[in-house]
Amino acid sequence: MAGFLHNPASSMAEPLALYVHWPFCLSKCPYCDFNSHVRDEIPRARFGAALRRELAHEAARMGDSRSERPTISSIFFGGGTPSLMAPETVAGLIGDARALFGLTDNVEITLEANPTSVETGRLRAFRDAGINRISVGIQSLDAEALRFLGREHDASQAIAALETARSLFDRISFDLIYARPGQDEAAWRTELEAALSLVSDHLSLYQLTIEPGTKFESLYRQGRFRLPDGDDAARLYELTAEIAGHHGLLGYEISNYARPGAESRHNLTYWRYGDYLGIGPGAHGRLTRNGVTCATRRHRAPEPWAERVEHTGTGAHAEERLDNRDRAREMLLMGLRLAEGISTTRFTRRTGMTVRDATDADIMTAAIEEGYLVTDPIQHTLRATEAGRLRLESLLAALVL
Repeated sequence: MAGFLHNPASSMAEPLALYVHWPFCLSKCPYCDFNSHVRDEIPRARFGAALRRELAHEAARMGDSRSERPTISSIFFGGGTPSLMAPETVAGLIGDARALFGLTDNVEITLEANPTSVETGRLRAFRDAGINRISVGIQSLDAEALRFLGREHDASQAIAALETARSLFDRISFDLIYARPGQDEAAWRTELEAALSLVSDHLSLYQLTIEPGTKFESLYRQGRFRLPDGDDAARLYELTAEIAGHHGLLGYEISNYARPGAESRHNLTYWRYGDYLGIGPGAHGRLTRNGVTCATRRHRAPEPWAERVEHTGTGAHAEERLDNRDRAREMLLMGLRLAEGISTTRFTRRTGMTVRDATDADIMTAAIEEGYLVTDPIQHTLRATEAGRLRLESLLAALVL
């Protein structure tokens, strides 16, 4: 695997986001297509050591010393269920990131947690390890829905976990899944209002989708349940934005709502098409050196990934060099999810192309006339309107070359 060229100006580069993937869960949720795995006994020590070794390996490839490497502005422990990690491993990885790269003064360090009693009991230890933001995977406050979604907790455990998190962390977020079978506007309003009375500054609200290879895909194909149709789902989406806005949480991305200033800085790196390093089984990354952006990915299966790290220092596959059009396509696909849209000047600087060169002119004109896209020649931005974000997938399929 080829290494990056030495970049003496790396200290001037944008800060780096670090994603750490912990692949293990207590059970596999029927809607989940993430790279998550259930084991009778989780090999915490082995995988913790492998993560730290892979981080050190990647740091060495990015410069001979910390001064030559980008500073880390956010760390995100995702999964899987990273709250099943040993807090000592989390502390070790944060310490390694600080020693190897350096951390920005306002570094955001997030850990995903489930609201089971075991995981909630570890929250204080995770705070002491250096976590300063918690994202809790609640998914619903309705007992029947939790059973349908295959969750390991009930609503009372979810509320208790949030209360514990609020007592320990200044910044917390949690997830809900809506547009579930039989869920109408009145039911979603009641559930969302209850959730917003518990949230502090950030909420992730995802429509239930049927992903390939999941248990739900099989049940859905068998006709065991139905989802709200397109019009009903659209009304639920519009209702979500309306209710969240009344509580002071603005939709800054298709599925994410926050009080101004409380947006997930780590996820903004993805959507703004910044550089990020991903370590752990199945983790992806985008890294730029000397104007060359590479897509990186790790071996998905946990044990083979660990074996590769133990033998070579990394579980990475060969990197893919992205050309200008690849970068332009990715930046459009990510950036138009954001309410702020895309800075067209940064787009050109990041991709080597103008937005005009990267999109279909006729589709662009039609999308603007229909009110799906808005350009601002003064602020130099391109963004999707609410109506555009509602149909973004089909819009992008036609727009992006």
